[in-house]
Amino acid sequence: MLEYTKTILSKVSFDKFLFEKELRKALRTILPEEVAQFKEWCYAQFAKVYRAILNRVFGQLAI
Repeated sequence: MLEYTKTILSKVSFDKFLFEKELRKALRTILPEEVAQFKEWCYAQFAKVYRAILNRVFGQLAI
């Protein structure tokens, strides 16, 4: 599921609203033990463009 999620995010990364929607959906579907790896990948791939979205979405996980 993790690899599928990465593929989807890469394909929707052209639109910030769609990207955030799919990122939130991805966090509901991947296994809890995969979240850290997924977060690291997301920041490596998309931090230059979507750092604020990543911070907001991943920041809500700690709550």
